[in-house]
Amino acid sequence: MNDRRRWLWLGVGLLLGTAGAIWYSGQQPRVLAGSNDRYDDYVLCTGAVASNPKAPTDGVWLLDYRAGKLLGTVVDRAVGKIVGWAELDLVAEFNLPPRQNVHFLMTTGQISQGQSALYLAETSTGKFGVYTMGVRTEGKTNVFIRRHDFSPFRQPPVKQ
Repeated sequence: MNDRRRWLWLGVGLLLGTAGAIWYSGQQPRVLAGSNDRYDDYVLCTGAVASNPKAPTDGVWLLDYRAGKLLGTVVDRAVGKIVGWAELDLVAEFNLPPRQNVHFLMTTGQISQGQSALYLAETSTGKFGVYTMGVRTEGKTNVFIRRHDFSPFRQPPVKQ
């Protein structure tokens, strides 16, 4: 009787193991890649831009430390080309004194279907901004950057 039970549990274990292996191997692997990178004086982020609800569009954010600029562009899916660059002066935006040692952090997050926001923090001043990018048909450039919010994330030290 004991041998029969052992064989039964062995068979049940083999069946469950085989079923689990088949189920697991049928799952699509997920790619978990970051949407930002940095090199020297540049930081790059990507995120969706809501230009046409039927055709999701990818936006590219480029922070240029040397020039003190935040650049943004959109890639036109139909032709695979960049449609132009929008520019934001970070020195003026964050009220940075000349030649100050600054440290920016930035990443994107999805705020609605097909639209991401850029979250940009400057750690030495303690300022934080939220931006989105869009596409327009008129004007000098086809891309614009819109600031949604800007606030300190810490209070400046009190001078005595």
